[in-house]
Amino acid sequence: MAKTQAVHDQCPIEVGLNILSGKWKLKILWHLSKGTVRFNELQRLLGNITTKTLTRQLRELEEQGIVIRKVFPEVPPKVEYSLSEIGKTLNPILSQLCDWGKTYHTYMEI
Repeated sequence: MAKTQAVHDQCPIEVGLNILSGKWKLKILWHLSKGTVRFNELQRLLGNITTKTLTRQLRELEEQGIVIRKVFPEVPPKVEYSLSEIGKTLNPILSQLCDWGKTYHTYMEI
């Protein structure tokens, strides 16, 4: 599927998958669902992610309107990330996905 295809012409599942796809985006969104997080704190929470990758993922989410980036005029610069209003609508989905993961984990232990 071409990325240039208009959103209203895409299947709704494709739209969601395009926004959430990738190794890090769901993890980023999970941490942001708990509240505003500074860049370095988010990088520590995620563990093995490079600065370049985290920056790229956050920029994509910001361009898609899912994440809000707030820069404070300080030295050194302070940058905070939070979910936008539309991003916050992902919270129940993320919670259900977490619950499903726990159920699946329990199921696989049997």
